[in-house]
Amino acid sequence: MPRLMLLLPTRTYRAHDFMEAAERLGVDVVVGSERKQALADLVPGKTLALDFYNPKAATQTIVAFSKDYPLDGVLAVDDDTTVLGAMASEALGLPHNRVSAVAVTRNKHRLRMLLSQAGLLSPPFSLFDIADDPARAAGQVPFPCVVKPLCLSASRGVMRANDPEQFVAVFERLGRLLQTPDVVERKDPLARQILVEGYIPGVEVALEGLLVKGELTVLALFDKPDPLDGPYFEETLYITPSRLPEAVQYDIAQCTARAARAIGLEEGPVHAELRVNDYGAWLIEMAARSIGGLCSRTLRFGTGMSLEEVILLQAMGADVGAYDRDRLAAGVMMLPIPHHGILREVHGQDAAVQVPNIESLDITMPIGQEVIPLPEGAQYLGFLFARAETPERVEAALREAHRQLTFVIEPKA
Repeated sequence: MPRLMLLLPTRTYRAHDFMEAAERLGVDVVVGSERKQALADLVPGKTLALDFYNPKAATQTIVAFSKDYPLDGVLAVDDDTTVLGAMASEALGLPHNRVSAVAVTRNKHRLRMLLSQAGLLSPPFSLFDIADDPARAAGQVPFPCVVKPLCLSASRGVMRANDPEQFVAVFERLGRLLQTPDVVERKDPLARQILVEGYIPGVEVALEGLLVKGELTVLALFDKPDPLDGPYFEETLYITPSRLPEAVQYDIAQCTARAARAIGLEEGPVHAELRVNDYGAWLIEMAARSIGGLCSRTLRFGTGMSLEEVILLQAMGADVGAYDRDRLAAGVMMLPIPHHGILREVHGQDAAVQVPNIESLDITMPIGQEVIPLPEGAQYLGFLFARAETPERVEAALREAHRQLTFVIEPKA
């Protein structure tokens, strides 16, 4: 039985789906996590505690582990582990992306520089330190602009500013976020830096793909029907297949492939965020991992194979070029957090799942948990899934089901 190490942060949404996929495929999984598992001593060779914030040391730990438990693959499932996944695979002589290429996807400034140098559409951009004077910085940037942290993901900390006054407020707000304990504990030097880009108007999409020897296979293209114009950029709806014209979809795929080549990515899953306007397709971000949250549940391939199964098969060296997405349209709504507080109750769940074409509802936020909306927050209340004959029916079902839900959030004492 092949043995694969999954790098799974304890806070990831992805653990269940990857473990279930591995079981269906008959893959022996080792869970690499930042915390020692309670039953680790009772099941030797099944788990490994790793310091995700020190990938060099974690790589040494994985190499030592592999001497007793040989590994056929190492797979990162979240942003925080992609560099470690590449380093460990390189050290073990397994198929991998170059560490330097993966590192680019974890540094928004380096990514923007490479894309610009490669001739891809790119907005003007500047890099600042959190200690810089925001009033002076405001004189060096275009408006409107988007202010981003280098070290965070999932739109956390990303804000729009339309004028110098807003810019100063946004810059200072992001500076405070970058000094909160959960960011500081990463010990990431990028946590002191702020990227400012010119705002790119247009519709936004997400592309899910696989790279094999540098060639991109598009697995799915998701529309994002809700406008993402700011001041924050909270994603809600993902719907596939895209309703954009075929020529536009082709441009999106070509832009993504060119970006991957510019970065140097050659193997494994990629998740790209792009905007499209009259000038063409603009790559916003690219990650060397698959789609986040529970959103992968929208995708089925071949005879019902999950995205996680396809990714695991590729990680084990299988040919995955022949898997086509299920013919039905599908979508997910990431349930947004309306305001800060303590989640006390969720009403209307039965009514929501009874809406035609709704497939399932997962409330992932525990009752009694503090909920923090973007731009400071990093989680959703849950996920709604729909499947139907057309994207229009999927979108309508998700919106109607969301209307059935009421979240009781009390102010934090």
